[in-house]
Amino acid sequence: MKRCVIIGASSIKNYDRIKGYLKKDDFFVFCDGGLNHKDALGVDANLIVGDFDSFKFKNFNVQTIFLPREKDDTDTVYATKEMIKRGYDSFLFLAVTKKRLDHTLANLSILLMLYEKNKKAMIVDDFSEIEIVGKSPVYIEDKYKYFSLLNIYGNIKNVNIKNAKYNLENAQIKTDYQYAISNECLKGKTAEVFVEEGNLLLIKIIDE
Repeated sequence: MKRCVIIGASSIKNYDRIKGYLKKDDFFVFCDGGLNHKDALGVDANLIVGDFDSFKFKNFNVQTIFLPREKDDTDTVYATKEMIKRGYDSFLFLAVTKKRLDHTLANLSILLMLYEKNKKAMIVDDFSEIEIVGKSPVYIEDKYKYFSLLNIYGNIKNVNIKNAKYNLENAQIKTDYQYAISNECLKGKTAEVFVEEGNLLLIKIIDE
């Protein structure tokens, strides 16, 4: 499965941990200010996308897509759509949370867009791993300090959590009542999460 890594302009503090997610055969896409992370991540850009409002353009002798500053898609959304066109099935996003709430929420919605296209996608930051969970079970190892499930849209029914401190069976989570926060895996157990109707945002918190 071909995987691309899309790097945004938000901060990264623990580069050593983040680099642990990278693979030699990844295709690296840097979005505008994400180029500030290139040297610290120790990888070369395969594609650069941006309007260069957060990074002064330099010629890296790499294919570069120049975007207008007035546009509907953010640099990250444009890069995602471009990589879908290029046939990529797996996406890893770095440095796309924390800096601005509006961009963070928009980037979280990219996960949903990719899930609905049957693409594998995850956001990784200094504190967590974030992905969408639906009918296919997602397994959570006990190495994570906490995990939370959030309803980001629609009517979610038949939420199931097994092998956790707080289990659920055929439960409902509404957008106006987010109660599935800070659950814990049981020591030596692997938690299982799946949703019969709808999709939830799964956030796995890393114990620093």
